[in-house]
Amino acid sequence: MATDPLPPSVTEPDGSAVVRVLSYNIRSMRDDRDALARVVRACAPDLVLIQEAPRFFRWRKKAAWLAAHSDLVVLGGGATAAGPLLLCSLRATVERTEDVLLPRTPGLHQRGFATAVVRIGGARLGVLSCHLSLQAEERYAQAGLLLERVEQMRAAGVPHVIAGGDLNDRPEGRSFGLLASALQDCWAVAPWGGEYTSVPENPHQRIDALFATQGVQVLGCGVPDLPPTDLQAATDHLPLLASLRLPPEG
Repeated sequence: MATDPLPPSVTEPDGSAVVRVLSYNIRSMRDDRDALARVVRACAPDLVLIQEAPRFFRWRKKAAWLAAHSDLVVLGGGATAAGPLLLCSLRATVERTEDVLLPRTPGLHQRGFATAVVRIGGARLGVLSCHLSLQAEERYAQAGLLLERVEQMRAAGVPHVIAGGDLNDRPEGRSFGLLASALQDCWAVAPWGGEYTSVPENPHQRIDALFATQGVQVLGCGVPDLPPTDLQAATDHLPLLASLRLPPEG
């Protein structure tokens, strides 16, 4: 497993772009906000796929605080996507965003996707943040809907898609397996850093993941080596960071 630093963000002369993508469950910012912002900032991401963003009182103000203190801007999602949120750096030119509410099983939480289409360098890509159900059958159905959404983006002319989040499932599970059978599981393709994302005090399970469509080159993916005091104070998950090379459109 690679331990060298992940490649930095860069746009190549041919228009291809190396982008850093972070997936992170932030538990509604109920923990140490300053530690959370330090973790996000240290990862130097171009795109952030957040789960459990604040959804209630003044949720937009809280999302804006996190973006500002992480040197990022709010891209989309939040309460309007039932928790998933997207942040981005100023490298990204935004084409469109869409929040998607998923079918809800009575008695269970509302779930959704935060989605966007952006351009970075000469590359155009779709982005999707998700937080799948705790209930196995609903989770499997949501994984199928995620794949449908990816295919809809591609059918609409978006050549590459990055999707990820808190799957509430492990690699041997049906929902995780369904996604990994259709998309590149970034950690499995190019493991880097740590594997397990839960829990910070005793990482022992990989329930967060980043996926990419074929054609995206995965340069490395895993949990970054950051100060444990910040990782443990920020939230109840560890961040998952990937460096990806995107070919130019056309």
